[in-house]
Amino acid sequence: MKQATMTKSIIIHLFILGGLLFAQDSNISFPVAEIEKKLKHDEFEIFSFRDLRFVGDIGKRVILRYSDRKDLQIKWRRALIGGHTFNNAPRFEIAAYELQKLFLDESDFVVPPTLARCYSFEEYKTIEADSDPTFKNPDIVLVMMQYWLNEVTVGGEVYNKKKFNSDPLYAKHFANTNIMTYIINHQDSNEGNLLTSTDEKNPRVFTVDNGVTFSSPKSDRGAKWKYIRVKRLPKKTVDRLSSLTSEQLHEKMGVIAQFEFADGEIKSVDPTKNINPNKGVRQKGNVIQLGLTAKEIKAVEKKINYILKQNKKGKYELF
Repeated sequence: MKQATMTKSIIIHLFILGGLLFAQDSNISFPVAEIEKKLKHDEFEIFSFRDLRFVGDIGKRVILRYSDRKDLQIKWRRALIGGHTFNNAPRFEIAAYELQKLFLDESDFVVPPTLARCYSFEEYKTIEADSDPTFKNPDIVLVMMQYWLNEVTVGGEVYNKKKFNSDPLYAKHFANTNIMTYIINHQDSNEGNLLTSTDEKNPRVFTVDNGVTFSSPKSDRGAKWKYIRVKRLPKKTVDRLSSLTSEQLHEKMGVIAQFEFADGEIKSVDPTKNINPNKGVRQKGNVIQLGLTAKEIKAVEKKINYILKQNKKGKYELF
């Protein structure tokens, strides 16, 4: 038993080292396109699968092993029946990740790679025997996967006002994260939802738990991140927000994930026409879509326009 534990520990350390060898960033070890491909499409072996916070937690901390040895550590959460419940809303988590792509460069992303993968119910029972299908006819289980950040602070206040005023790089990253939490209407102030990189040379700030956002009811822990708490914003970010159109938002956010079931397999495919813009989780025959509703997208647009209007009034200092 001790030898097995030691072997596992060595492999975990090699996994972390492997990421560092390919690292483009102290937290995001590979290009996001590569991470997305590995999580969406590539075959992997589940090396470690354990409860995230407490025994029986639906959230898991998982290590995935790949044949190329570029293993990934992720947060794994199985969606419940219907694919959308309070604080277990894969479409909100994925929408936050996809939305940032419209106005931030990859090196400035504030949400780590987040997506979904589907399994046939029979296959998924080999992973979690006591699970239920997310969708029926056909029986499918949907899992939200999010890239795990290692070099981050845990606990404490994320916003360091003194550092914000003295460190332009930290100010940029925090302001971008705050813009993001405002736009997505972040409704959960739970400690640990926002994390700061421990890399002093690149003090990125991340929002990692984005299930209580958009049209979600707020949590009982407060909602301080739904407001913009700073008076200085990155000019580049504001300029890119100003260039976004309503058509772009509806096109990109209406369908953020799509799956098709054929020949006994469920696969992630490129988005097609929105099945029903008034629903966030859609199923038609063997096709499943996730996205924001038309109403939720309009709310995002309204938030963006508010930032732009306030900026025109001189409410923010751009840097």
